[in-house]
Amino acid sequence: MLTAKAEIDLNALQHNFNVIKQLSPRSKIVAVVKGNAYGHCATTVAKTLSAADAFAVARIEEAVTLRQAGITHPIILLEGCFCAADLNTAAEFKFQPVIHHAGQLADILSTTLASPLKVWLKIDTGMHRIGIYPEQVAHYVSQLTSSKNVIGEVGFVSHFYQADELSSATTLEQLTRFSATTAPFPGEKSLSNSAGVLYWSDAHFDWVRPGIALYGISPRAESNGIDEGLLPVMTLKSQLIAVREHKAGETIGYGGHWVAERDTRIGVVAMGYGDGYPRMAPAGTPVLVNGRKVALVGRVSMDMMTVDLGPASHDQAGDEVILWGNGLPAEEVARHIGTIAYELVIKITNRVQRQIIST
Repeated sequence: MLTAKAEIDLNALQHNFNVIKQLSPRSKIVAVVKGNAYGHCATTVAKTLSAADAFAVARIEEAVTLRQAGITHPIILLEGCFCAADLNTAAEFKFQPVIHHAGQLADILSTTLASPLKVWLKIDTGMHRIGIYPEQVAHYVSQLTSSKNVIGEVGFVSHFYQADELSSATTLEQLTRFSATTAPFPGEKSLSNSAGVLYWSDAHFDWVRPGIALYGISPRAESNGIDEGLLPVMTLKSQLIAVREHKAGETIGYGGHWVAERDTRIGVVAMGYGDGYPRMAPAGTPVLVNGRKVALVGRVSMDMMTVDLGPASHDQAGDEVILWGNGLPAEEVARHIGTIAYELVIKITNRVQRQIIST
C-alpha cells in the first residue's frame, strides 16, 4: 500500500501558465524549472508546458537532464557557466548562459567553442547578490558582441528582491535603473519573476520569468496562490497508519514536549522528515484528515507524525491525510512553521512517489 505521495496536477499547472500568459500578453515566457521544478519534476513540467517560449534552470546539470529527456526549447542557465568545459557543453546543447562576473566574460572570450552561444548579461539593479554594475554594461556588451563565440544581440536580465512587498519603493527603483541601463542597447530584456508578473505590469518587458507562481504558490508570504487565481499543482498526501486513545496529561513523541489537555484520539500519519516534511513544524500546524483541519502534536519523527483527531472523531487507519495542496494551501502550512512554501515543496524527498494527475 502506497502511503506518502505527491500528486502533481498537470491541469493546475496549465491553468497557472494560462493565468501568467493573460497577465503578460506582450511578453514571452521563460518557465523556471530549477530545483527539479521546485520539487514538481522538471521533465514532466517542461513536457507539459510546451507553449512556453523557453525554460530556465540554475545549473548546467539540470539543463542537460532536460535535453536528454527530449526538451528542445531554449534553456537559459541562470547561474551561467563556470569553466571552459561548461561552455563547451552549453555550445553542444545550445544552452543560453547568463554572464554575471568578469571571470565568465573572460572565459567566453578565450574558450574555443564548436558553435557560438546566445548569452544574457545579468545586471545588479539593487539585490547585490550577483550581476555586474550598471556602469560596466557598455564594456561587457562591446566585448561580447565583438566575440566570435557570441551570436545575436546580448540579452539583459536582472532580479527583483522586494517585488512581493507592494508598498516597497525599491521595486520602482530597480525598474527605473534597469530601464535606463538597458535603453541604449537593442537586446531583449527580462526583469519580472513571479512577483513581477503578478504585481508589476510595467516590468514585464520582452520576457517574464515565472517560477513559484507556475506551481500555484503565491510569492507573497501573507497570501495564498488561490488569492491570485492560481491552483496548487502539488498535493502532498499520506494515510493514517494508526489511531490511538490518548489520556489527558499524557505526552507524545520525542522529548515529550506536547501534553494532552483532555482525553482525545491521536492519529499517526506515515509522513516525517525523511519524506521532507519539516522536523521543526510546531504543535498546531494544520493537517487535513478526511477533509477537516486537525492539529499536529508532538515532534515530527523521521517516518511518522501525530495529529490530534479529537475525542469525538471517527477516523480510522487507512484514512487519507493531506499535508498541503488542495484544501490546505502550502503557504498556510509554511506560515505556521515559520518558513516559505518554496522550501516546503522543493524539499520533498525521493521516498515520496510523484503521481501525475492529468485528464
